[in-house]
Amino acid sequence: MAVAKAKPTTKPEPKAAPKPAEKPAVNSAAKTTDKTSDKTPAIAAFSKAQELDAYRQMLAIRRFEEKAGQMYGMGLIGGFCHLYIGQEAVVVGMLMAKRDGDQMITGYRDHGHMLACGMDPKLVMAELT
Repeated sequence: MAVAKAKPTTKPEPKAAPKPAEKPAVNSAAKTTDKTSDKTPAIAAFSKAQELDAYRQMLAIRRFEEKAGQMYGMGLIGGFCHLYIGQEAVVVGMLMAKRDGDQMITGYRDHGHMLACGMDPKLVMAELT
């Protein structure tokens, strides 16, 4: 049985990778003054008060979700109870970056969204029980 030899081929030159799109700056007032790279997105600068407010919101959402999980385990919440534990920073950060005219929609796991938007936790819990 004869084996055919492969003809030598030339390798095509690799194409240059496309450049990633630049992300818009989170806060134009917080642009860094570092001139080493034009492609580095600006890092949002938060005041101590904003950081504490964000932390308090995340903590309140976590405590609410822990209580909801406890009540679900006791059989006080019927059906399904999809908790938002571990995702608190998502909604808090989103609302901090939200601009006038921006819209949002949630699916399930939306207790944290309701709380972050300022709804009374007692009313949110009443909806679950």
